[in-house]
Amino acid sequence: MSQPESAVADAQAGGHSGQEPLAKLAKRYGLRRAIARPRFPVYLRQLWERRHFILTYATSRNVSKYSNSALGQLWQVLTPLLNAAIYFLMFGLILGGSKDIKNYPAFLLTGMFVFTFTQRTITAGAKSISSNLSLIRALHFPRASLPLAYTIQELQQLAISMGVLLTLVVATQEWPTWYWLMIPVVLGLQTMFNIGAGLVIARLGATMRDLNQLLPFITRTWLYASGVFFAIQDKVVGSAGLPQWVANVMYLNPAASYIEWMREILIRTHNEEYGHHPPTMVWVSCVSWAVFALGFGFWYFWRAEERYGRG
Repeated sequence: MSQPESAVADAQAGGHSGQEPLAKLAKRYGLRRAIARPRFPVYLRQLWERRHFILTYATSRNVSKYSNSALGQLWQVLTPLLNAAIYFLMFGLILGGSKDIKNYPAFLLTGMFVFTFTQRTITAGAKSISSNLSLIRALHFPRASLPLAYTIQELQQLAISMGVLLTLVVATQEWPTWYWLMIPVVLGLQTMFNIGAGLVIARLGATMRDLNQLLPFITRTWLYASGVFFAIQDKVVGSAGLPQWVANVMYLNPAASYIEWMREILIRTHNEEYGHHPPTMVWVSCVSWAVFALGFGFWYFWRAEERYGRG
């Protein structure tokens, strides 16, 4: 009897009579599970080999996302602009948030566009597995390709949004400076953080069906805690009279860190006139969150690779 026939016979005997566990038989004959999780370095290499698929999938989603709407791709710019207009009316005019901030429109728009990038990436990542179960069950590929593609999709949209943001900032008489060369650095670090956060939330969203219902409340609370509408130092320590460590904790919030650094780059008039400079911890926070989130996100998602699409 040949070795494959012997393996089948042994497996059948082990499965029916309990002579030998199937897992032990598979190991003895050099068999392994069809969807076995590869070693972490191998997994990362497989992702790199599928980089063209990830990029193509992200681009095709961008093209088709607004294909049925009259304004098409303009919605990816109009959405944060409309939100910013509403928040400017509420927080800037009605609640008087713009009184102590020079060039409040640029201040608010920068915060909204930067925060929206992270918010949309995390929201999309939560659905990246559950929305693609048919693809996952039909084809074998690293499942991290999906949340990665969703992040790249949002990054492609951000490229258009940043062009609009820079135009609006210039329209508020904030002229380009050499500091603008740091914009790709900040966005690169934020993208690293978004990838990691998207991977973590993708794993959670694959098993926690109620997560998509909770996310709007979580991201809205995060929005209010990130200094999008107000200067953290002025409001927390100056107006509210809270201890400095409260403001420091808020600065360490990753969304607030990237917002503060981007404002430092774009709104030089406000910074120089009012002495508003984010503390050094903001830059350290941006780098630390990017490195930690990227590494932990890949590892955390990879640990559950075998369970995606089951059930």
